[in-house]
Amino acid sequence: MKSDIEIARSIELTKIKQVARNYDIPVEEIQNYGRYIAKVPETLIDEEKVNKSNLILVTAITPTKAGIGKTTVSIGLALGLSKIGKKAICALREPSLGPCFGMKGGAAGGGYAQVLPMDKINLHFTGDFHAITSAHNMIAALLDNYMYQNRDNGFAMKEVLWNRVLDVNDRGLRYIVTGLGGKTNGVMRESGFDITPASEIMAILCLATDEADLRRRIENILLGFTIEGKPFTVKDLGVAGAITVLLKDALSPNLVQTTEHTAAFVHGGPFANIAHGCNSVLATRLAMTFGDYVITEAGFGADLGAEKFYDIKCRKAGLQPKLTVLVATAQGLKMHGGVSVDAIKEPNMEGLKEGLKNLDKHIENLQSFGQTVVVAFNRYANDTDEELDYVRQHCAEKGIGFAINNAFMEGGEGAVELANLVVDTIEKQPSKPLTFAYDEEDSVEEKVRKVALNLYGAKQVLFGPAARKKLKMIEELGYTHFPICIAKTQYSFSTDPKLYGVASGFNFTVRDIVINAGAEMLVMVAGEIMRMPGLPKEPQALHIDIVNGEIEGLS
Repeated sequence: MKSDIEIARSIELTKIKQVARNYDIPVEEIQNYGRYIAKVPETLIDEEKVNKSNLILVTAITPTKAGIGKTTVSIGLALGLSKIGKKAICALREPSLGPCFGMKGGAAGGGYAQVLPMDKINLHFTGDFHAITSAHNMIAALLDNYMYQNRDNGFAMKEVLWNRVLDVNDRGLRYIVTGLGGKTNGVMRESGFDITPASEIMAILCLATDEADLRRRIENILLGFTIEGKPFTVKDLGVAGAITVLLKDALSPNLVQTTEHTAAFVHGGPFANIAHGCNSVLATRLAMTFGDYVITEAGFGADLGAEKFYDIKCRKAGLQPKLTVLVATAQGLKMHGGVSVDAIKEPNMEGLKEGLKNLDKHIENLQSFGQTVVVAFNRYANDTDEELDYVRQHCAEKGIGFAINNAFMEGGEGAVELANLVVDTIEKQPSKPLTFAYDEEDSVEEKVRKVALNLYGAKQVLFGPAARKKLKMIEELGYTHFPICIAKTQYSFSTDPKLYGVASGFNFTVRDIVINAGAEMLVMVAGEIMRMPGLPKEPQALHIDIVNGEIEGLS
């Protein structure tokens, strides 16, 4: 089979204005970024149409390094729905350059279920990530300058909470010292870098409802505390207008197309292991304005992305998904069943059966939110019919809809079974109102306990010294009503990335809390998770090149 990028190159793209016309998106309103990409203004959102659209979440079992294929299923489902005559649009996140040149090589789907042009989407796209990076670091530079220029007036910061960001995996930047080399180089202090998807600006862009809300949230960003112990915000710095200017174009969602020319909105890119892991509210609402069925995804496993999709994005944006698709693979199930990574491509029914406990735990968790769940089995070439039939029978015994997804190999035709299942389930099983994992009025500690004990299977929640200090700070600032965003490993329900399957009876330790006052959420940093990833021993960058004028190595 051709590589992802070879498939992408083989498809003759439809001009983006024609894609817009096919979905009744007013072409006079869109702003072209070349022939095949456009920005669509958020002013086109129609709440009446949003309320009539069918929103579908695609999530997954706990991922493995072998991958699960959630984005491929999301795109494939949109293709399958289009094949059966439905007006479907997918709403996805933008890829990050860090993982693209690190582990993944890209994040625009795969095979014959991709969003295109995949090379542009995987690289600089419309510059949204660069705008977010620039806006975040502009705040950092302006804050440092404010401290430097006003130091002789007695102004000083007791604590600075605002790091810098970069959309590159670079472990050497996690902890740094700025202002070295003399007095004219600024105020010397400890600092560090996070990756751009972990930026509070990224979260703000993805949660903002319009330009005014974007500016309000930027003003509320907590930068730190003055020497007198008073909170110091972007509003105090006086630069919210300038930062909003930097983000003005980035706020509008991006319209592209799939391998079969259906519309796709790709906008925002927070990671679900260190941020809230969902595409922008504006892109989702635009998709719901112009599509009868809208498929969106939430990052990593359902314990991370789906929980945050419900408890943060849906809670704050008033969204109500009609159904959740849970993606599983035979390889992933076998790994969670105790089979070693180098053997998961080989038949192993015992490992598969044991790994179904991970699937069942995710189903139970999703149902606790009041969601109707169906399972999409993402098929790989080495999967056996015996394995597929066993998982199908297991789901049938639990009363869970099941379909094979073969969109990677066959495009929309390979997702027709899944599309029919989704439509039939929505029509026959009316959705229930969302039930959240915790109440806004709960204390921060209680919110964490409810998620960790009920969804993860923890025995108890512990807070380290830095986290306890932040808890007191949150109480004093009046932020206890904010939802929580737990940052932890994506490879386990626990904080131990090697504890596969269904972990239980473990201690869940929150070591620090990042206060996102502008995004209006509290990031609980648990275990050893890093907000700036490192590169692997063999980065994907070693395989990315230009050969005879064509980009190779993206996937």
